[in-house]
Amino acid sequence: MTTDKLTAVIMAGGAGTRFWPVSTEARPKQFLALLGERTLLQESYDRLVGLIPPERILVLTSARFVDLCAEQLPELPRANIVGEPMRRDTAAAVALAATLVEHRHGSEAVMAVLTSDHRITPKEQFQKDLLSAVAGARTTPGSLYTFGIKPTYPSTGFGYLQRGEAVASSDGVEHYKLARFREKPDLATAKQFVESGDFYWNSGMFVWTIPSIIGELSKNLPEHLATLREAVKADGSDDFDAALTRGFEPLKKISIDFGVMENAADVRCCVAGFEWSDVGGWIALEDFLGKDEAGNAHRGGLSTREAGSNIVFCEDSSEHVALIGVENLVVVRSGNKTLVAPRARAEEIKKLVETLDESLR
Repeated sequence: MTTDKLTAVIMAGGAGTRFWPVSTEARPKQFLALLGERTLLQESYDRLVGLIPPERILVLTSARFVDLCAEQLPELPRANIVGEPMRRDTAAAVALAATLVEHRHGSEAVMAVLTSDHRITPKEQFQKDLLSAVAGARTTPGSLYTFGIKPTYPSTGFGYLQRGEAVASSDGVEHYKLARFREKPDLATAKQFVESGDFYWNSGMFVWTIPSIIGELSKNLPEHLATLREAVKADGSDDFDAALTRGFEPLKKISIDFGVMENAADVRCCVAGFEWSDVGGWIALEDFLGKDEAGNAHRGGLSTREAGSNIVFCEDSSEHVALIGVENLVVVRSGNKTLVAPRARAEEIKKLVETLDESLR
């Protein structure tokens, strides 16, 4: 398949706090090397290498992170790292990306919207699935594609996609019309979803042609499309940042799922063959860390005495932690900050961070 009109947009504007104290407001999750030597943003870029050239890869981020993105992705042209002047949720980011791609690459472009803070392997399967969605989007005018992840357990932390009728597959990848989006369910509902076999986790990644997404934006979010198209006229000029501010200010905060996808005429789903994790917090990171015989997952040196099932993470892997007689703890070291919490209360980290002094956040 030809990829000469394929563009990718990596969404890197998140400001998550679930990985405090390693993640901070100044350096959120996507800019961290949690799983190896490369950061999650760099891994997102690496998955595209060999498929899409750097000049057709855009990164959308907060204006405050433009320099950090450029530092981590020196391969990209600086103009391809675009800073949003204020938070207006994902619909504004997607509308800006679509109008930029239309402006720079024309209406024949196909656009993939990808995440910057997920773990996806292997690269080869990801590219195969991506190209399958591209083929589907090209051959079915007006369609919007997303990727469904086969659930491995009844998660209450993810949105779900309910599949409808099967449509023509491409390169062995299953394609379905999407029956509906479902928000994060309670546990009983999540169990029903998984047992039915008709539901997938919502990956938050999309593929569409420029006419398809522009058409749906014009129907469902016309103000987003109009104001951001006007702003993009200043692309490449000294006025671009100011134009973006003028374009973003009047927009309401709304996600692309609520604003467009749930109302679109033809939404389709590729069933992902790649392995996926949203790496949503310290508990999720456990699966990617080495473990000792007592089930202690750790990065950095660890000594224990009658301690088991703990998660220990040292940002500086040369540091050493010792545990005696404790179980089911999360212990994190980062610079001059240390977190200790029961595993069962790790979800409260976000609330804790809200109470901290600005210097600690």
